[in-house]
Amino acid sequence: MKPEDFGGVQRNVLGGPLGRCSDKPLTGFFRDGCCNTSEEDIGSHTLCVVLTTEFLQFSKQRGNDLSTPRPEFDFPGLKPGDRWCLCAARWREALQGGMAPRVVLNACNEQSLEVVNLDDLKRFAIDLN
Repeated sequence: MKPEDFGGVQRNVLGGPLGRCSDKPLTGFFRDGCCNTSEEDIGSHTLCVVLTTEFLQFSKQRGNDLSTPRPEFDFPGLKPGDRWCLCAARWREALQGGMAPRVVLNACNEQSLEVVNLDDLKRFAIDLN
């Protein structure tokens, strides 16, 4: 299944076209640079975040080490400042723990609103005036 099979053109949390999150490192459930999703994306990798040292440590403590390269999965390992399509539930967990990373609203998939609140996302947005 491809992203376009999941309800046509995917939109961002503000209702506009879904923007790119990152090409270096290449992110997204489909590794297409965008936080596209589908029914196959059980984790809902729909939030484009800007990673921080604190969040990477938080995620590692929760059993998801995003920092360590895993060449066998073609995963480069992430560092602070990288943009990444994060699972919406992990971001909500980080928010509740005071460790939520900033988000790029234009690149956050509207499907994430099934898990997180738009007002919370706006408080952490880097692209909202």
